Amino acid sequence: MTTSDLGAGAGWPVEELSDEPRGPVGKAFRLSAADSLSLGNALSGFLAVCLLAWSAITDLQASGKFEPDPRFFGTAVVLLLVGATCDLFDGLVARRFRASAMGAELDNLADVISFGFAPAFMVVIWGGFSGKVPLWLVLLAAASVLLAGVVRLARFACVKTKSGDFMGLPIPMGAMTVVSIVLLFQPGYLTIAGIVAVAWLMVSRIEYPKPKGNLAAVVLAWMMINVACLIIWAARLAGGDQLITVGAIMQIAIVSAIPLRVLMFKQQQRRERREESVG
Repeated sequence: MTTSDLGAGAGWPVEELSDEPRGPVGKAFRLSAADSLSLGNALSGFLAVCLLAWSAITDLQASGKFEPDPRFFGTAVVLLLVGATCDLFDGLVARRFRASAMGAELDNLADVISFGFAPAFMVVIWGGFSGKVPLWLVLLAAASVLLAGVVRLARFACVKTKSGDFMGLPIPMGAMTVVSIVLLFQPGYLTIAGIVAVAWLMVSRIEYPKPKGNLAAVVLAWMMINVACLIIWAARLAGGDQLITVGAIMQIAIVSAIPLRVLMFKQQQRRERREESVG
């Protein structure tokens, strides 16, 4: 039987059996400036995970017991904030200059590392060695952060809202909220529930405003302030504890306030519809 007979008899065109790649392959392998920022985001998340793992391994080898060092956590969070800054700018650079064929995929893969796996790993380091919460519950909370982030990114690539805003809590903000809980509180059942609640917000249908124009500038300024506060805290300078506490509380408050505002807005809309129907 010849190749042409196989194609004709089975109904499979010979062209579809070819393993040769299609499309502008040369252009697909060219990295743009925006892609470099995405790779910087991924590298920041990877370094944060390595730093936390190294701190746990060295501490366990030295004393046989691990207690999280705030300096390592602070440095890891700074790396995640660097990744978040890269993530904020890669879209702006892509729109301003040139986006490659694989820009969107690189962005999502980098976000999975920095804002999915890295904060999930931080939850394990934070609560897995404490003995205050069962290990399986800590792993459940960490897994919820990772899986919610993956689902959130996949849905973002497929679903667009009419308003143009984000459906569900954006994964960088979700990661920073999880980090705020880790930095602010000791492991416990309530804090584990808070982490799971953040994971739920990422896959919820609550719309969060997309940072554009002045709002993007505010978000960038907020990140820079957080980096400065974390450096002061990690260096154990005077006032560092107060700064990190205020910053973490504000992060949690902002993320919590938006869903409440959306619920109040929907209730107001329902009330206006009832009044119109009665009138």
